[in-house]
Amino acid sequence: MTDETDDHTLTNRKFYRAEQEAAFSESSPLSTPQTQHPAYRLAFRDTDFLLREELRPVRFQLELLKPEMLLDEAGVGSTLVMYGSARIPAPETAEALVANASDEAKTVAQRLADKAKYYDEAYKLARMVSEKSIIEDGKRQFVITSGGGPSIMEAANRGASDAGAESIGLNIVLPHEQAPNAYVTPYLSFQFHYFALRKMHFLLRARAVAVFPGGFGTFDEFFELLTLIQTGKMKPIPILLFGKDFWTRVIDFEAFAEEGTISKEDLDLFTWCETAEEAWAEISKFYELEG
Repeated sequence: MTDETDDHTLTNRKFYRAEQEAAFSESSPLSTPQTQHPAYRLAFRDTDFLLREELRPVRFQLELLKPEMLLDEAGVGSTLVMYGSARIPAPETAEALVANASDEAKTVAQRLADKAKYYDEAYKLARMVSEKSIIEDGKRQFVITSGGGPSIMEAANRGASDAGAESIGLNIVLPHEQAPNAYVTPYLSFQFHYFALRKMHFLLRARAVAVFPGGFGTFDEFFELLTLIQTGKMKPIPILLFGKDFWTRVIDFEAFAEEGTISKEDLDLFTWCETAEEAWAEISKFYELEG
């Protein structure tokens, strides 16, 4: 093995690495009006420059590359993505949610508390899949991935954590305070500025998606996934839709087909589920895992 400091080898690197060049620049004792002006900063060290409007394409590329490179280095082959509400309580806090609600908010609080069972199912599914520790081509398969937040997302990462497995959290910067839940694996915890890039990373490695009751964000992600598969932009994968009573109350799926705006066959793009066991059975069947 040759030492990198040996300048007389054919294979030795002849240009300094970017971090070395940056160190040279920052350690320079020279201080003049020219060297102190922002124009003199190395472009990749100049945050003000990187945040300019014209640099948006570069920032898009960075948000695509950073998670992609780190997930690849972490040996993540595929993911099981879990979408769902940030408001459904864990079973242990459901009673308190109702008890602390005002009289006007009692009905809504009770409806959220009634959905705490889906926190349990998200936890069970994440733990069940993580305990299987499926490895293929030297990479981990069905690594649990959530939006990194509370409620259903927390249940997903918590289930993986309790199984002794790593899991991914894809957070998004929002105007109100929010942070990754405590169960996301720190080195697989990512933060996005662009919703579009975050949604892309949800699906790039996805081999199955479990969708639990949720709000606008869950609807957005679920319907975009359906559209990608319906239009042939993405190959079919198992889509497990939990909570038939909820979904059929807020969406009339059959009416889409009856009105002719989708085909009747499009309703087969997803599978109704109520339990983690049902969801895993569908995934196993799709990928013929039992064999």
